[in-house]
Amino acid sequence: MQEIDLLIGNQNVRTAAHFDRRDPVTGAIATRAAAANAAEAYAAGEAAAAAFPEWSATGPGARRALLLKAADILAARTPDFIARVQAETGGTPGWAGFNCFLAANMLREAAAMTTQIAGEVIPSDIPGSLAMAVRQPAGVVLGIAPWNAPIILGVRAVAMPLACGNTVILKASELCPATHRLIGDCLVEAGLPPGVMNVVTNAPADAASVVEALIDHPAVRRINFTGSTRVGRRIAVLAAERLKPVLLELGGKAPMVILDDADLDEAVNAAAFGAFMNQGQICMSTERIVVDEKVADEFVARFAKKAASLPAGDPRTPNVVLGSVVDLATVERVQAMIGDATAKGARLVAGGQVHGTVMNAHILDHVQPGMRIYGEESFGPIVAVVRVKDADEAVRVANDTEYGLSAAVFGRDVPRAMDVARRIRSGICHVNGPTVHDEAQMPFGGVKDSGYGRFGGRSAIDAFTDLRWITVQSGHRHYPF
Repeated sequence: MQEIDLLIGNQNVRTAAHFDRRDPVTGAIATRAAAANAAEAYAAGEAAAAAFPEWSATGPGARRALLLKAADILAARTPDFIARVQAETGGTPGWAGFNCFLAANMLREAAAMTTQIAGEVIPSDIPGSLAMAVRQPAGVVLGIAPWNAPIILGVRAVAMPLACGNTVILKASELCPATHRLIGDCLVEAGLPPGVMNVVTNAPADAASVVEALIDHPAVRRINFTGSTRVGRRIAVLAAERLKPVLLELGGKAPMVILDDADLDEAVNAAAFGAFMNQGQICMSTERIVVDEKVADEFVARFAKKAASLPAGDPRTPNVVLGSVVDLATVERVQAMIGDATAKGARLVAGGQVHGTVMNAHILDHVQPGMRIYGEESFGPIVAVVRVKDADEAVRVANDTEYGLSAAVFGRDVPRAMDVARRIRSGICHVNGPTVHDEAQMPFGGVKDSGYGRFGGRSAIDAFTDLRWITVQSGHRHYPF
């Protein structure tokens, strides 16, 4: 069992209350974590505010060196992260290891961006006026990260804000507090000054009051949130009431469109990866296979065979592909969707085995509008197959959702597939690749109910800095009076 405190000003801060996070597979206590109240969370804002003047004045080379060191430390602690991810969320070693790999790359990419926070000189109509657009750190950045890709998304919440010269507070998920706290430890070990990196944990019942206290702090000038659309809406309201910009990466219902000329073997492999990596608990997970009816029978047969070959079990068991889902509520939600869909005419062509929180790969064929799984985000190891008559209907079905995060299109005629991709309303779309794809330097984010704003590379510089207009007047300036 891990016991963790708050991280405020590079110090362990013990709280009067604590909460337990239990292993979803065994039920044993995985983590006993500090349960901050609103006042204790506000103290993290005070520490970050006190550290901001010095950190924002730190040169890009110094910030780059610290972030690169943190990347190396995080990568070296991959075994510790794997153990915490297994215990807190039921993720497999492969998934946790990939999280560490990409998170370290995110820190390295953020380090590279410290010298790319550039402005410009703008021609002025005023004689002798040197006009500049200058980007400066915004202040304290609050990052609120989820449990499902805990290391990737925890690091993403803070890496570019730090690179831009902001100080940060990471509001950890209640489902993986020890994993998120370890991110803070890596950054502090790298040498970040006191108060630059802070981590706040809270009991589930206190989440609303803690988040509101953090958003309310006057030094907090930016908020980024990754999680459900329902919670994202509430955070957007809180931020708007205080006129604070917020970056939201929310839910998804990613479609994979399979055209009649697709390479079916490639499509099957991409669909299995996209639908069942981390038990389908990824915002980009393939939730809908939209397949041309001319190749649907052959695709479904191959896909069902592939799904049946994927071993599921305790993530501590060797060679497991599907580990545990995060809780029994996920199992109940997926089973309810299966029951609803099969009662309305869908066919379960793969899956059906459930052992506690371990579920094997499920595929529902002949899914139609009116079934829960057609429109609701499942966030579990299940995918819906929707058959369509042609590419135009495929586009219509792909867009028949309030979400718009990731999508994919498979077809050998690449210009035709690109035309379909352009017509899909999503922030991300991959031609002949899976819906699950992330790289540190890419602009990552969605449209519609999947949120707004972009993480990644230069896009994040815009999100985490203020653009100022500054002029220098030389010589005499004429005034009308």
